[in-house]
Amino acid sequence: MGPGEPGRPRRRTPVGRAGTGAAHRPAQPGDAGVVEARAPRDPHVHLGLDEGHRVRRGRPVPDLGAHGRPRRPGGDPPQGGRPRGRRRAMSGREHAGGLLRVVELAEGVAGQVCGRLFAGFGHTVTKCEPPGGDPLRTREPVDADGLGYTFTALNADKQSVCVDPESPDGRARLAELLSSADILITDFGPGRAARTGLTPHRLRSAHPKLVVVALTPYGVTDERSDVHGDSLLAECYGGLAAMVGEPGRAPLSLGGEQTAHAAAFVGFYGSMLALRRADGDVVDVALCDVAAYIDWKSDVVYAETGQVPTRTGTSIGRWRTVRAADGWIGFIYTPEQWDRVVELIGDPALEDPRLRGDKARLDLVDLWWPAVERWAVARTKREIYRDAQRLGLPFGYGADLADLVTDPQYRARSFVSDGAARLAPVVGLPWRFGSPRDLHGTDGTTGPRPRPREVDGAGTGGDPAPLAGVVVLDLGTITAGAATGRLLADYGATVIKIESMGRPDAFRVWPVPTEGDADVTEESPLFESNNAGKLGITLDLKTDSGRAEMRRLVERSDVLIENFTVGVTRRLGIDCPTLMEVNPRLIYLSLSSQGQSGPESGTRSYGSSLDLLSGLASVTGYPGEQPMWSSADINYPDQIVSLFGAGLIAYCLAQDLRGTYLDVSQRELVSWTLADRILEHLDTGTVPEPTGNRRPGSTPHDVYRCAGDDQWIAIACRTDTERAALATLVGAEGMASKPSPWWERNHEEVDAVINAWSGSRSKQECLRELTLARVPSAPVLSARERAEDPHFRRRRVFLDDPRRQKGFPLRLLGYEPPPPRPAPRLGQHDAEVRDGHRPGAEARPAAGRVPVEVPPQRSGGST
Repeated sequence: MGPGEPGRPRRRTPVGRAGTGAAHRPAQPGDAGVVEARAPRDPHVHLGLDEGHRVRRGRPVPDLGAHGRPRRPGGDPPQGGRPRGRRRAMSGREHAGGLLRVVELAEGVAGQVCGRLFAGFGHTVTKCEPPGGDPLRTREPVDADGLGYTFTALNADKQSVCVDPESPDGRARLAELLSSADILITDFGPGRAARTGLTPHRLRSAHPKLVVVALTPYGVTDERSDVHGDSLLAECYGGLAAMVGEPGRAPLSLGGEQTAHAAAFVGFYGSMLALRRADGDVVDVALCDVAAYIDWKSDVVYAETGQVPTRTGTSIGRWRTVRAADGWIGFIYTPEQWDRVVELIGDPALEDPRLRGDKARLDLVDLWWPAVERWAVARTKREIYRDAQRLGLPFGYGADLADLVTDPQYRARSFVSDGAARLAPVVGLPWRFGSPRDLHGTDGTTGPRPRPREVDGAGTGGDPAPLAGVVVLDLGTITAGAATGRLLADYGATVIKIESMGRPDAFRVWPVPTEGDADVTEESPLFESNNAGKLGITLDLKTDSGRAEMRRLVERSDVLIENFTVGVTRRLGIDCPTLMEVNPRLIYLSLSSQGQSGPESGTRSYGSSLDLLSGLASVTGYPGEQPMWSSADINYPDQIVSLFGAGLIAYCLAQDLRGTYLDVSQRELVSWTLADRILEHLDTGTVPEPTGNRRPGSTPHDVYRCAGDDQWIAIACRTDTERAALATLVGAEGMASKPSPWWERNHEEVDAVINAWSGSRSKQECLRELTLARVPSAPVLSARERAEDPHFRRRRVFLDDPRRQKGFPLRLLGYEPPPPRPAPRLGQHDAEVRDGHRPGAEARPAAGRVPVEVPPQRSGGST
């Protein structure tokens, strides 16, 4: 994640050196007790580090208005002004919705990110740390006081207590915490959970109303979850890593801890579903399932064509990166935009009549691509980005973290400002970003118990779906919006997909790679995955009658989702202020490229554009080489924004935050996953670069080639014990006693030894021997291998009824979603919905309790 080796990163020339950011010194004996966070500010402004922790060294302190609140930087107000129903800022212990008490017992990043979401939204989060403190407190890179930037980013606004669940006293203290808690976040595998009395069944027996969120590598009852797992291992076993990187070279993990963040979003969503169930529930999230869920398109392509998708990198295919004068640009366009590309480049080589067809352009790319390279290298990346966007081309430029903290869009929306990182993942809800607490403090058990939870909207009788009775208007297209609607439909919401007969969802005809790469002549199989379980109607919102019908639907709906280009909803008369007048209790979610305000709010993008613009690509890639995106086959930003969007909607429903306008910038959300690196940059000026699969705190941490074509095994060691076991296994006993810094400094020698060992063995042999030695490892699976692995079918990560589609990213102990109805044909339910009838809404099958791990036999693909 940082440049160079996984210890303290080398520091590049600072870009505007700054001060210490939001960091406290490590805990010391005699420290004062925990204090409450300072009062956050206007909920429509991205909130940031409290005034006591702003960066001061070498940067001006932000101008403070009345009551010490930073004045909002200049920029456009949210489109249409503030809708009615906007939540007010938090003040003291105030927060939006009912106060939740959350206990976090997790050492991994996923659990801590999940807890961070609750703390950010103003809830009481008590972090249980082991004796000596969370290892992330001192994991490098650290600030001047020795506190890790990752710890700072993940644990702001939490209370910290020392709890050892392995001891009787620790278990007693934990039981006291849980007696007044609403939610427990844990990442214990089944072995440790059984040893400490914290299995889901025992927890639910002792605390019947408790919601348990388990974020583990392979699932809460899978023995493999007793061994450490992280994003690299999850992305390898889940198959995502097989799709990232250059063909013929090593698979890559996405920069930072992306799957851990995505799993945290899934856990947050699941916790809100469980809160809507009268007796709570257990939310079982496996990191490898989330990685596989993100790569769902590979499952569909393999099932439909028999071809195994693989990584395409940035130098082949239709979408590529090209070097500009000062960095990299994403050359991204759709076939119908070719004329605009010709206009942008202005070179006769692109006017060749043979290039009129999309397939011909790909076949003849060597004839015209050199002209693009000559043109780009003479211009700056922002100049190219600006000119391309002016023509409606969804280009993106490779932004590094120095670009982000000075970015006009981010500053206009207060995502960052002078000397501070505000880093709120959503506009429209109060958000806190204070600082981590010292370890020796109060445990948050004093004070009144929270009021009994009321279940809003859940049905009665049988075992109703968590979102039963919720009506959602889904204007989402392709993935970001449409996949959000699919997640809500999976858990019982009545989701009405609204399209125009003249301009249906483009995913209906989205091409799937085939041998001939032919044009799509029938509905794309990709459409099913994002739209199963929905009703489908058509409206012409350019007509008075269409808008009138839309208002009638809004009157009796709870939620609206849209991911149009900014400005479209206002022109159509369906913007948030207008529809809030119709239904003041509407929850309105806008998922846009860069948010609803700011100078670049109207830009066009795809997921690959946002990989670049968010800074993610700048920390993904091979060491010392160009930025790497997740690829057009993944479009990672579109995938995680749907997980986050579903969580936000479920949160507003569970907390009864009606009349709320949620403004989510996909670009900012991805940048938010890099919060620790942004804080480090503001503090030190360090600009991180790609480091391959190496990450701080683990060594070795990489993939290694095995016998066979494109066969790889991932290894991720955190402890000396794991490294000693690995050294013994690979026949390098001399390395077994070496300390961690030696392994870091000599990683090339270490990698050579491991490669020599793994290269003479099959992937299965490597995995078997590493597992017996208890060395954290995972095979890099392809889509074919994933389809054959019973784990993903058993946990319904994909479904096969009537054809392959994505399944579910989580499991609930007490509710198993039924197979979704097929995606609607265009306008299939026009008559019924206009008459006020919602087919299937009343007759949705109920589901009973099932074991956590193995669901009952059903035709949807379970075994």
